[in-house]
Amino acid sequence: MIYVDKKLIFVYKNKKYVKLIAMTEKERIIEIFRNQIKGIKPDVSTANIKHDGKLGHWLESKFGINHNASNSADIWGFELKNETGSKTTFGDWSANEYIFDDPKFFHVFTEPTKLLRREHFLKIFGKANLEKNGRYSWSGEPCPKINIYNNFGQILKVIENNDIVVEYSYSEDKRSEKRKIIPSAFQNQNIIIARWYGNEVPPSKTGKCLKAKLEDKFNNNGWFTCKTNAKGEYEKICFGKPMNFD
Repeated sequence: MIYVDKKLIFVYKNKKYVKLIAMTEKERIIEIFRNQIKGIKPDVSTANIKHDGKLGHWLESKFGINHNASNSADIWGFELKNETGSKTTFGDWSANEYIFDDPKFFHVFTEPTKLLRREHFLKIFGKANLEKNGRYSWSGEPCPKINIYNNFGQILKVIENNDIVVEYSYSEDKRSEKRKIIPSAFQNQNIIIARWYGNEVPPSKTGKCLKAKLEDKFNNNGWFTCKTNAKGEYEKICFGKPMNFD
């Protein structure tokens, strides 16, 4: 067994903890991986089978990381990203503003709850997935791309203050039934339907900007991930450099 305290690591030998030499934060993380994780296939049999994050929670527990929604780095200035496939995602943050939450357009989104207004939004700007019982989503084909209009008339732009916006233009919408789909209030050009604050949040608004969200987690000492082999056993640990919003 090992015990980590500040910048020292203690190993349990001969019925007592023996202090090792001082280590850097990165070395301490590697030491935990080697002693408690490497060569092990996670046992999540007692976890909720419907919970997609159960493997990540198992890994966090081995590093002594509490399961929470904190936007700070996980451990000693490093952010842990669990391996979930060939790509590593660095966040799944919703926009600060959506048009269905704007009181100016409540005459369009007349539903009494945010969830129902969001569903209405998806029926206008998203697409039904036939493989999921016709459920509408804003992913895949309708998902906007940077500086290029898609067939749904949407475009992703980086504007002043590094804000990111999704704009809709009726003239760029290639859907044959767009007149029936798009309310008259949106049959116009350059309508901002979603916005993420970039460098800062305006004084009159609430929430957190992308710069703070990213840098609070990833611009300290960096990040790391633990990778598994074909048997599902953890076999190596990989580190990434700190990242800033620019």
